[in-house]
Amino acid sequence: MNDEYWGKPVPNFGRTRVPLLIVGLAPGAHGANRTGRMFTGDRSGDWLYRALHKAGFCNQPNSTDMGDGLKLKSCTITAVCHCAPPDNKPARTEIQACQPHFQKTIEICRPKVFLALGSIAWNATVDYAIEKNWISRPRPKFGHGSRVQLKTGHAVNRFLIGCYHPSQQNTFTGRLTESMLDQLMLDVKDLIG
Repeated sequence: MNDEYWGKPVPNFGRTRVPLLIVGLAPGAHGANRTGRMFTGDRSGDWLYRALHKAGFCNQPNSTDMGDGLKLKSCTITAVCHCAPPDNKPARTEIQACQPHFQKTIEICRPKVFLALGSIAWNATVDYAIEKNWISRPRPKFGHGSRVQLKTGHAVNRFLIGCYHPSQQNTFTGRLTESMLDQLMLDVKDLIG
């Protein structure tokens, strides 16, 4: 059987001006790169959408393809890179090439909470926050549940939250469990208010 692949940069999924911006790494080689939608058609998406649905951020717990009826509520999903990288790990040059798109996404969405899935997403968001003087040194370290209040000069507090990426490597080994992800989504929901 020959699968047809989207095979081009995968766009953001969601609306503009949302309270939650979920930042991933890059499209999965046989997930978003195949389906054309972030975290769709792979096990990482199974984990993410189940947790988002449970916390009320989407209308259904699964995502198989762009025609499955999935709708996000109050959030947008983006990635540091929008093309599937070789060996599932983007090079620094790929991250830099996608940086203007990532920055524009932040400016359009104006989220209250950034949820960084993994250290690469965390570092890209921290880099942006440092550039905007939202974070002062020392540089905050990534960890599951790490929380940084961003000093944006707005009346609304903004936060960066770290989450282990829902990759098979993390979920199969138990580094990330369903209860850990569920609790973090509830914490994010509380921060949004």
